[in-house]
Amino acid sequence: MDTILRSGELELTTSTKGAEIMSCTKDGIEYVWHGDPSYWGRRTPILFPFVGQVRNKEYRYNGKSYPMGQHGFARDMEFTIKELNSDSITYVLTENEETLKVFPFRFILEVSYRIERNEVFVGWTVKNPAAEDLFFSIGGHPAFMCPIDGQGDWEKYRIRFMKSGEALSSLTIRPITTGGNVGKETKSIELTDGCITPTDELFAGDALIAEDFQTDRISLIDPSGKEYLIVSIDTPLVGIWSPVGKHAPFICIEPWCGRTDRDDFTGSLEDREYGNCLHTEEVFHREYSVIFR
Repeated sequence: MDTILRSGELELTTSTKGAEIMSCTKDGIEYVWHGDPSYWGRRTPILFPFVGQVRNKEYRYNGKSYPMGQHGFARDMEFTIKELNSDSITYVLTENEETLKVFPFRFILEVSYRIERNEVFVGWTVKNPAAEDLFFSIGGHPAFMCPIDGQGDWEKYRIRFMKSGEALSSLTIRPITTGGNVGKETKSIELTDGCITPTDELFAGDALIAEDFQTDRISLIDPSGKEYLIVSIDTPLVGIWSPVGKHAPFICIEPWCGRTDRDDFTGSLEDREYGNCLHTEEVFHREYSVIFR
């Protein structure tokens, strides 16, 4: 079931399926990718309880192995609406018999959306209602139109990275290996006024993964030099992605609290890099925002 929120010039449509954004328009212009499966059939999925993939598609916990697909299961599940107001909505998901087969934890996951003028705030709240610790990762995978109208020359657009109000001169990324995990090596990408041009070559190795809070503001810039979309984050990692070799008319800007395994990782769930742990009754909360201009 879809729900529409409106505030001024902004109209936001979200869905109980995956608790994801289905559309966001300003002055009638669509900013969110519409999910054409010939490029990529998703739009803005929530990644939980894993970000990326576990090595060999299984993970270990308490001496047992569990299968797990890429990015976890929340994106394919039906959420319920916990709270609905004229300018905000909160969805909730809890464990069930099927999730416990692959993720042996009780959890409460809340995903919220709030509109203020031309800005959308996205919140993730994870609660641990159980006696044992809860180990998890969480992230967003929103896809934004680039070019803005789906037409035009990709190479005339820019992606800008900022930190504490300053444009970055370079971005250190950890490339994804052929197996879908990451290696030990890192790579530095030089930026001009914080900017890089989206090209097929840029995404030839899959997503660009920047670790360790390198950036807190990522924007998309149109050919006139206007920042038409700004994502503000407070997460340790961010992924930048567009499908390999497809010259797709969208770019994903993905705030992450978690990451795919290293290609030599042999530990258990609690040993995963950038993982999160909640003790009994503890609460995890993160929020990011998107300004549409």
